[in-house]
Amino acid sequence: MATVNMVLQGKGGVGKSLVASLLAQYFIEYDYPLACIDTDPVNTTFAGYEALKADVIEIMEGDNINQRCFDKLMDRIELLPEDDFAQMVVDNGAATFVPLGSYMAENDITDYIRDETPHRLRLHCVVTGGQAMHDTLDGLKKLLEAFPDNPIVLWLNPYFGNIVSDGIPFSDFKIYKNNIHRFESVIQLPIKNPSTFGQDLINVLNQRITFREVAESNMPTMQRHRIKKYWAEIKAEMNKAGLLEF
Repeated sequence: MATVNMVLQGKGGVGKSLVASLLAQYFIEYDYPLACIDTDPVNTTFAGYEALKADVIEIMEGDNINQRCFDKLMDRIELLPEDDFAQMVVDNGAATFVPLGSYMAENDITDYIRDETPHRLRLHCVVTGGQAMHDTLDGLKKLLEAFPDNPIVLWLNPYFGNIVSDGIPFSDFKIYKNNIHRFESVIQLPIKNPSTFGQDLINVLNQRITFREVAESNMPTMQRHRIKKYWAEIKAEMNKAGLLEF
């Protein structure tokens, strides 16, 4: 069976497209069959990575899900090969979060994928530190409520600040402790010096180029070295998460 990896979070600008690109690059690294879909109606950041060849499917019409367009997405899922290694990565925008979650819940989409297709659905959610922390926690809460039977991979992104509240770390947050059984795995994105690694990463993200493209580029040696090291650390975290295991 193929795995549909859907990245969902109601807060914009917190790293959803980054997570989608990391997942896609990770599966490419292991030569897994891959399909990439960008449904963000506002910022098609994921589709901006030419090397990932993501297709854009606009599933919104105004503030609502366009059923006909959403059906196109479901058709793409149906057509995935019945291959344990096959992967689809779907990046969803903040604007689609609430209507998409509601639409999927009302139409029993997770049950449909589980029972009517040979594939599985894996949800991914980003939580950040800093000013957006409470908004991303609220997005996670809504995701847990909307999809009570679905595994969730939790991505902790400390780029905007440590994920801490009044000195309490995320591992002691009520939402985590009460739902720990719901999380298939937790992936911690590395914390790096913003003046070196951070700036290199921003440049790479702004250019929408993959880590493999960086390695094959004529960037200065130390920049390529830092990016290579960063990618190795992320891959190690993703390996620990068991994303390739069934």
